[in-house]
Amino acid sequence: MNLANRSPLISARFATTRHENVPLDVPPLSSCTENPLAVWAAIMATVSKNGLGVLWKLIVFMGGFYLSLLILWVILVVVGFIVLGPRYSHLLRLIREPLMIAFSTASSEAAYPKTLEGLNRFGASSRISSFVLPLGYSFNLDGTMMYCTFASIFIAQTYHIDMPLGTQLAMLATLMITSKGVAGVPRASLVVIASTLGQFGIPEAGLLMIMGIDTFLDMGRSATNVIGNSLATAVVAKWEGELVPEHALGPDDVVPPDMIPGEVPEMQAGHA
Repeated sequence: MNLANRSPLISARFATTRHENVPLDVPPLSSCTENPLAVWAAIMATVSKNGLGVLWKLIVFMGGFYLSLLILWVILVVVGFIVLGPRYSHLLRLIREPLMIAFSTASSEAAYPKTLEGLNRFGASSRISSFVLPLGYSFNLDGTMMYCTFASIFIAQTYHIDMPLGTQLAMLATLMITSKGVAGVPRASLVVIASTLGQFGIPEAGLLMIMGIDTFLDMGRSATNVIGNSLATAVVAKWEGELVPEHALGPDDVVPPDMIPGEVPEMQAGHA
């Protein structure tokens, strides 16, 4: 079947190259990442030409992604109860607000201050939480890793590129490295995916196929990062013997205003 009838977001001329039916002239990727209207126009043009049926594969892709996230959440919760015991339920209650912030804004960094306050209130010492949590935001990105893997395999399948198990494992190892240090902001994962696709001979233009649903995928990715990093911080605090009973926030537990997005720190006395 011609890829023009299968690919939901790419409308371009096709020719036979190294891969069968690879699009040659597509809009520059930068123009679509910088202009949300370009993404909307690409989706509307495809839907108006081919009908809503072209979106079914994207719906299946999103469903599989969120099902995998749900399985990961269950694993994280089970590990939390094994390591922390019944007390882990209190941590889940304390991170509900940062979890919703990360999910609604598609940015785990926006939830950082509330996550830190929740961990401090849970009983993790400020010394541990202020070190482990920021470190986890760079190296413990469970949701980002899963999103990059799903997106890369989905694009390869759309282009009918055969990927043996060995190639898939190599891609997994590559993404484990390249996903480290990704900013917890919307669309940051697209940069990692684009760099990885080129390493395995997959056209970077395939990113246009998931551009329209990237925000919805980012929401689950960001929420997963919050759960994973909060669990890791609590576990490290327990291992170090610095997990005290749950308490109200003290002066050392409250996150300074200059660390909260949108807040203006108070001027100190004596400064204009």
